[in-house]
Amino acid sequence: MELVISNLEKKFILGDRTVTAVNNVNLNVSDGDFISIIGRSGSGKSTLLNMISGLLLPTKGKIILDGKDIAHVSDNELSHIRNSEIGYIMQGKSLLQQFTVIENVLLPFYLFKREGDAVKRARDLLEQMEILHLENTFPSKLSGGELRRVAIARALINNPKILLADEPTSDLDRKNTFEIMKLFQKISDEGTAIIMVTHELDTIEFGDKVFQMDEGTLKENIDAAIA
Repeated sequence: MELVISNLEKKFILGDRTVTAVNNVNLNVSDGDFISIIGRSGSGKSTLLNMISGLLLPTKGKIILDGKDIAHVSDNELSHIRNSEIGYIMQGKSLLQQFTVIENVLLPFYLFKREGDAVKRARDLLEQMEILHLENTFPSKLSGGELRRVAIARALINNPKILLADEPTSDLDRKNTFEIMKLFQKISDEGTAIIMVTHELDTIEFGDKVFQMDEGTLKENIDAAIA
């Protein structure tokens, strides 16, 4: 897998002014890379992830995933790429409350026709997340850490090439944060690339590289990586 982001820019028109949320971002990501992006709220981190996932189209620049510019493919092809090659763990609670844990995990599998034993795959992931015993439980009965594990399993159900995680430990205690980060490290070691946005500096030690976003610009932060 190779992700190449070149001269990426995103502008929003707010009333009579134009705001540049992402400004000339360049980034290369390969198999197994674990990249952390830090920065203040409003610096453009989530906007960047939303463009990489195909949920937002850039104003300018390219997002090349395995040779395809995802900003210039058909809606159907983009949906397929997002479903099969990109896993996305969004901020906050994203599970469907009317579905059980295993039903939430299975949902992305059935959005496009594909082969394989979906239930076995979902149960294997839940076992890896150490929550298989909760497969028939509804989200309202889960703790914050358990909800995160379900969201991770759902993001991994289709064996994505890259996992995007937006503040994945923001509402977790220290113990659950450590466990989630160890899971991410294992996922990365197995070859899935990870781009994680975080405010929590104690999580960046689990990754390979640290970048800082400031007013839409992205630069590698060597000092944070060393610390």
